[in-house]
Amino acid sequence: MSKLWTPAERAITALTLGQPDEVPTFELEFQLGEEMFGYNVHEENNFPKDYRSLSAKELEKAAYDLADQYARIYGDKTAYDIGGAAISGDPVRDSKPGLDYAIVPVYNPEWRDPNSPITVAFRKRLREHFGNTRLFAAHGDGTFGIPNGSDMYEFSYRIADDPEGLLEEAALMAEKACESNKRQREAGLDLVLLCRDYCYNSGPFLSPAMFDEFITPFLAKICSSAKNDGLYVIKHTDGNIMPIIRSLVEAGPHALHSLDPMAGVDIREVKRFYGDKVALCGNVHCAAMQTGTVEQVIESAEYCLNYGKEGGGYIFTTSNVPFKGIPAERYQLVHDIWLRMKKY
Repeated sequence: MSKLWTPAERAITALTLGQPDEVPTFELEFQLGEEMFGYNVHEENNFPKDYRSLSAKELEKAAYDLADQYARIYGDKTAYDIGGAAISGDPVRDSKPGLDYAIVPVYNPEWRDPNSPITVAFRKRLREHFGNTRLFAAHGDGTFGIPNGSDMYEFSYRIADDPEGLLEEAALMAEKACESNKRQREAGLDLVLLCRDYCYNSGPFLSPAMFDEFITPFLAKICSSAKNDGLYVIKHTDGNIMPIIRSLVEAGPHALHSLDPMAGVDIREVKRFYGDKVALCGNVHCAAMQTGTVEQVIESAEYCLNYGKEGGGYIFTTSNVPFKGIPAERYQLVHDIWLRMKKY
């Protein structure tokens, strides 16, 4: 009898460079919930704005309601039954299959404390839905990313005038990230998403030598610490990573995301040179999904699956997130291609 895989097992196998029965999928964030399911779990209004004034019982109910929405979007149609008792709600909407993600992002900007009453209730309800069949993920980066416009000059001057101070700040940021990630693991999370962008379409915001001085060792520390704590690690950055990809791989994450095709990153080439060292996530062309032709969207998704899945070590995702502005039918098209091609 063949093994029955859970989405979490598929993700773990891919993250550790193995080949599961089919390619797992997820997104860092899903912004098309309103268009595809009737509610959006990542909007600012997805939780009562007066939640700090709610009673403990009201707070738990609000967290449970949001968890139910997550489960309907990120799970599949079997996720609507808990111990034989169906979740209440719109029966038409509830019967619509979700996206069957292997990794569920359980972060929210308001919920930094993994032990707050909101996050405890939210996580508890999600476990009631999914058990251990999904990996739960939260943000966990603590490295310098591309400074915003108002800080770019100051950051550049500090590289020249105060490199020691900048290195001390980088070390402190990394240490805080390690401590935070450890708390997330103790609170029941499985995976950290290191979401600091390092690159423009033209290349990294620091030269490779500067990147190895001010970022690589601290990224490596965060990855090592998280892995020692039993967490899986996915490093995200948009843009053209090719001048620094060796440093990213050597820092030791389980996987790289997003392999940005808009910046010329080709999953076929990355797989060829680094597929035996790090798992890959992404490369489906977001700009084509928004403004390209149907044929371009199909070509991009099929290309990723043809060259990413070979030999395992691949998780299917877009090259950023399914953001507002992408037509829902375009994301559904991409998802349908995954359904058609996911089997090994």
